[in-house]
Amino acid sequence: MNHDLLEQVVNAVLYEGYILYPYRPSSKKNQRERFTFGRVYPQAFSLAENGVEPCAMQTQCLVRAFAAEPTLNVSVRFLHPLRREIGLLTSPLTHWTGTEPPFRVVPELNINGNLYQTWLEAVERRVDSPQQCLNSLVKNLQRVSFRFEESRGIEPICEGKTVVAVMVRRQAPIEGTLELRAETIGRDLFRITATILNQTALPETNSNEADAVLAQTFASTHTVLEAHDAEFISLMDPAPEYRQAAQACRNIGTWPVLVGDEEARERGTMLSSPIILYDYPKIAPESAGSLFDGTEIDELLTLRIQTMTDAEKFEMRHADEQARRLLERTESLPQERLLQMHGTIRQPATPRPIEFDDFFGANIPIKGTTVNGVFLKPGDRVRIRPM
Repeated sequence: MNHDLLEQVVNAVLYEGYILYPYRPSSKKNQRERFTFGRVYPQAFSLAENGVEPCAMQTQCLVRAFAAEPTLNVSVRFLHPLRREIGLLTSPLTHWTGTEPPFRVVPELNINGNLYQTWLEAVERRVDSPQQCLNSLVKNLQRVSFRFEESRGIEPICEGKTVVAVMVRRQAPIEGTLELRAETIGRDLFRITATILNQTALPETNSNEADAVLAQTFASTHTVLEAHDAEFISLMDPAPEYRQAAQACRNIGTWPVLVGDEEARERGTMLSSPIILYDYPKIAPESAGSLFDGTEIDELLTLRIQTMTDAEKFEMRHADEQARRLLERTESLPQERLLQMHGTIRQPATPRPIEFDDFFGANIPIKGTTVNGVFLKPGDRVRIRPM
């Protein structure tokens, strides 16, 4: 398995939507629409919302064993939101003692040519399951519990020798469980189920506050499964003998695809992503780096960044380390690298087209659907209440 290729794809999924063009904290888009993929909410919040917002993510996929004792490794990765606040001191200090002074949170401060902005950062989290024997997973459900503690740090912001503000970073605690089980559904064929549960206790005072809920939500959640002495079956394009079993797999909030060297037909790794991908996804070689916003528009986003005003770039540069690196990479991009992004055409690697209407069932008419116990059909009058 080419682990460099895997990490490239995993990081692209992990940071998809982390910060969006125009890459500035003051943009309404970046105040409302970040961390939109792969959210797994605290269970208490999900119950309060009648299950509309999920507290679990489930992956089901097929593994074919070709040895007596096949094994499985599973890792869950997500972003843990971290709130960065800029606090303007009620009274400036001539000496910093480390004791937290009174302050009020402000959107931004420009001090000594540096821009300090209140912003939502994130910390990468990873939960690994010990290697599991598939035969044992058939008999026993395995649970891996995890918890990441709350944290809070404060730093002084000085104007000359006077402390005029503080930067506070705080992170709420989160905890959950990874559950693994397996079923035998044919000779040497297993159905694997990996379920991620957010069991974070949500204080009642925070249950109606969007920012407080997001602080205890797993963001950009996805799962990596690696099989040994076994291979995964494509759910997108299974062989005829596995098609029925593949269609019976139930995935909630995520989509498993094969990852690795397609030409070598590697089938030992599956990425279960909250973003729908083809089997064997890869980063386009023309891409200069992550833009957090869909790799098919690299050229457009690069050109737009280059046309930003100095004031816009100033704000972007001070947003956080991710935005700063993106800006510096774009500003230093050689002309030949920019031209490489333009006009590339690739033929599909799949020998036959995948009919997505068939794949997603879009070509199968339905008579209606049941919502909260009420059967709705075309022509019924409904009231839509945006969240």
